[in-house]
Amino acid sequence: MQGGSGMSKVSPIRAVNDFVVKFANVNGSGSASANLLFAKAILRMGVPVAPRNIFPSNIQGLPTWFEVRVNEAGWRGRRGGVDLMVAMNPQTWDEDLKEIEPGGYLFYDSTKALPASKFRDDVNAIGMPLTAICNREYSDARQRQLFKNIIYVGALSTLLEIEPETIAELIGEQYKGKEALLKPNVQAMHMGRAYAENNLDWPLGVRVRRTNAVGDRIFIEGNSAAALGCVYGGATVCAWYPITPSSSMAEAFARHCKRFRTDPASSKARYASVQAEDELASIGMVIGASWNGARAFTCTSGPGISLMQEFIGLAYFAEIPAVIFDVQRGSPSTGMPTRTQQADLLSCAYASHGDTKHVLIFPQDPKEAFEFAALSFDLADRLQTPVFVMMDLDIGMQEWLCDPLAWDSRRHHDRGKVMSFQDLESGTEFGRYLDVDGDGIAYHTYPGPHPSRASYFTRGTTKDRYAHYTEEGATYVDNMQRLLRKLETAKQYLPEPVRRKAGAPTRFGAIYFGSTAPVMDETLAALESQGVHLDTLRLRAFPFHDAVCDFISEHEQVFVVEQNRDAQMRSLLINELVIDPGKLIPVLHYDGTPITARFILREIGEKLAMFNVTPLRKVAP
Repeated sequence: MQGGSGMSKVSPIRAVNDFVVKFANVNGSGSASANLLFAKAILRMGVPVAPRNIFPSNIQGLPTWFEVRVNEAGWRGRRGGVDLMVAMNPQTWDEDLKEIEPGGYLFYDSTKALPASKFRDDVNAIGMPLTAICNREYSDARQRQLFKNIIYVGALSTLLEIEPETIAELIGEQYKGKEALLKPNVQAMHMGRAYAENNLDWPLGVRVRRTNAVGDRIFIEGNSAAALGCVYGGATVCAWYPITPSSSMAEAFARHCKRFRTDPASSKARYASVQAEDELASIGMVIGASWNGARAFTCTSGPGISLMQEFIGLAYFAEIPAVIFDVQRGSPSTGMPTRTQQADLLSCAYASHGDTKHVLIFPQDPKEAFEFAALSFDLADRLQTPVFVMMDLDIGMQEWLCDPLAWDSRRHHDRGKVMSFQDLESGTEFGRYLDVDGDGIAYHTYPGPHPSRASYFTRGTTKDRYAHYTEEGATYVDNMQRLLRKLETAKQYLPEPVRRKAGAPTRFGAIYFGSTAPVMDETLAALESQGVHLDTLRLRAFPFHDAVCDFISEHEQVFVVEQNRDAQMRSLLINELVIDPGKLIPVLHYDGTPITARFILREIGEKLAMFNVTPLRKVAP
């Protein structure tokens, strides 16, 4: 191709509305907003996209990548492999080049000539002297860098046949009322288009064609959706300490509350968002607010969960509602703060010392993050216990294409078993830890409902059914057994697992959860096209429903797909359901990037081969 090292020796990839573009940039260069502009322009043309911003934890200088899955069929997970690499970072050139599919495309800055050894003969190279163009057009160094991003978006719009009017419309929306920024950005975009039209061969074999495959779906981050779910769920208190990748959820909650929880007459806030001095203080504030009757939550990540352990144990044993959003990241210790994992399962399920067990719920995308966020407050109040909403960076900080968020206006908040003044005045027996109906959940009171009959001592020490201090062994056992009954009762209130029956009878099943779900949807379709059938079960909550045990018992082997090293969900299943470990086959992805369909296909394909199950065609590498 003109401007580069020429055409590849293999046939170029040809695809319409079905390819992967990956941008390789330097963090702090302003590339993320331009790359998201690229993705949104395709979305605005009616073609579903799934962007993934894979960024470092420093502010500036380290490599960053932005992957855009263009897929008219609507697959929302990562596929694996790259069809078009936009290589803007010399530091990562060699590794980026390896990712390109044979017959794929490499778009790069050709201002400085590169030797033939820096290219592949099975990849189509497209060179454009971006730095030279920017040096000629702009005198300010920062402008050169920022407009370079918009110029390559303009060039790509020509190569991929993305409508320039759509990009200009999006730039107009982004810089509305800021003419000083709007016009130069539109000019830079057209500058890139003009160069591509006059100097490069276009269009490429991969291209975008306007369609209507998006429908009424919305584009939203999981943290923002979850924060809105908190508002709809009745939350009025957020106590938090900044930590990637959960900080944007607390910030979104404050924005939503400013709109929905501000008194229109007085302009007074009817909510509290408190940045505490650390994570332990934040969960302490949540517990205090919840004890007083507010619906309160904190949002954090793995390191914060570690610091909250003592107070989580207090909330469990004193039976105080608390909602904790764990937006999981690369671990352990500081780990990889801007990478994604599902590695906090055990630390949350059994958080704190001693015999504890907690409710976990697993949303698969921002829509469920919204729904489960609202539900979590009902669960915490009904069960009088901490509830963990187990998200991850992939859900929380990436923008997803989802069905519209919906709310039933007839829905009422479930505050659980609360003794009223009338109950107490009529002489109804009140014991704070007295189980009157066998479900393990005792009645409680809020501060001040009755002058003499509502009080009790909230303590983290052992106590009897009436909250009196005791160290009697039998009384302690009675209380601990009641807490187990409560966890059994919890199952009826938790989201049920989602079962999918294969198109043909099969001996094999697969269990998965959270952000792995959208990738599994594509994987299952690919396996079935190869004649391989799996029944599946998507977990949505812990403690596990009885249906989980039934599913495992019905299959000879069950794959457990998760994003951590130690097969933590598999461990939970074995521990809680007394399952033969040999029956559960781990499929583990934990390099910090979101799991791909090709990874699962390869792993399951290799493991099925051990059982003499052979796909009708080879699994993609």
